[in-house]
Amino acid sequence: MIEILGTLVSLDLFKVFFCCDLSKCHGICCVEGDAGAPVSIEEVELLEEAVDALGDELSPEAQKIIESEGVVYPDRDGELVTQIVNGKDCIFVKHGNIEGVEGQCALCAIDSAYRCGKFHWQKPASCALYPVRLSKVGGMTAVNVHRWDVCKPARDLGKKLQMPVYKYLKEPLIRQFGEEWWKECDIAAKELKKAGYLD
Repeated sequence: MIEILGTLVSLDLFKVFFCCDLSKCHGICCVEGDAGAPVSIEEVELLEEAVDALGDELSPEAQKIIESEGVVYPDRDGELVTQIVNGKDCIFVKHGNIEGVEGQCALCAIDSAYRCGKFHWQKPASCALYPVRLSKVGGMTAVNVHRWDVCKPARDLGKKLQMPVYKYLKEPLIRQFGEEWWKECDIAAKELKKAGYLD
């Protein structure tokens, strides 16, 4: 790991290639796994606002769960995660079509509303930053890359496009850490490549 502006950054941010390929995965990351998306305590209020803004875009099953249990619950590690429907779908999943993709995809209703200008917030940081996962190490934020079998198509496409994680996630990483942090990442990537660490 290297230190960048008070964060500990895994070299995987520069070594691992990644680019979501919805034509292959159909948004399976929003429906697979044993828990919902990790969220911070600060994001819970935004999720509740999103429920009000989205209205009937959420499935009837999701609406029932939200009404009876709220938008989040603590997972087995005590971390807050979004509620899920039928043991899989995040409550904010909606299924729909995307131009150029055969078959339906699992889409984030919050993200869709944000892109249409109907809501002011895009989605939880854990979703926007995936495959990056953040954790605390000795008072510092560690920036790691998570590997998940369902994202193999994204790693394959990323390799084909030669798109490292830090470049693929430029926009959400800047939202999380600021533009200066991302520029330092870019400089670090070039220096690491020159030194032979990224071959």
